[in-house]
Amino acid sequence: MTMKRTLLFLTFIGIFFVADAQKDSVVRKKDRKKDVLLQTSLGDIVVRLSDSTPLHRDNFLKLVKAGFYDSVLFHRIIKNFMIQGGDPDSKRAAAGIPLGAGGLGYTVPAEFHPTLFHKKGVIAAARTGDNANPQKASSSCQFYIVQGKKFTNSSLDSTEIYRLSGRKIPNNQREVYKTIGGTPHLDQGYTVFGEVVKGLEVVDAIAAVATSAGVDKDRPLQDVRITRATLIKRKKIQNKKD
Repeated sequence: MTMKRTLLFLTFIGIFFVADAQKDSVVRKKDRKKDVLLQTSLGDIVVRLSDSTPLHRDNFLKLVKAGFYDSVLFHRIIKNFMIQGGDPDSKRAAAGIPLGAGGLGYTVPAEFHPTLFHKKGVIAAARTGDNANPQKASSSCQFYIVQGKKFTNSSLDSTEIYRLSGRKIPNNQREVYKTIGGTPHLDQGYTVFGEVVKGLEVVDAIAAVATSAGVDKDRPLQDVRITRATLIKRKKIQNKKD
């Protein structure tokens, strides 16, 4: 084979593999009926995405299908608050390097829904602050899973006054924050787009790891990695009986 033919052949093969990868990341109707398995270095987490946030749902599914989340770190962890991951810069980041600024060059419009709130176990989109982002648009890829803490009526009253500018937390959600826990001060400020249906104990384990207090503040001292993210067949959630 001549050099010219070899180059043409290699170009064709490259185009084929790019096209095949793009095809694999296309979100199909059947994908929306599947759950997301996050295999981490501390155990498995299964996430169910919400049909009430179709833009975030499809964006997350697209990235999972493309293999984007394979090998990213949970780079920011705050016990009794949340675990955050999805920064592409974290895949090969050296120890001690601050993370959290990486993205894919686009944002996802906010999708706030009154029934989606920051109870323990929900997955929500990270974003830049209000001053630079008054529309509260979400990061293209960074997300967090809420661990949170349990609240009392008085602490929820205080949250309404000082953190939610007087906005009232619905009674049914107050009960969840008192019994299960969460981070109510983030409600209607960050888009919740799903929840953990299996593996909350893994979320707790990740939230408990030791973290840095240096320039890489809140980064785990030992990397906690998503080794692989895949779509899996959705299983019926078994309701626990008291």
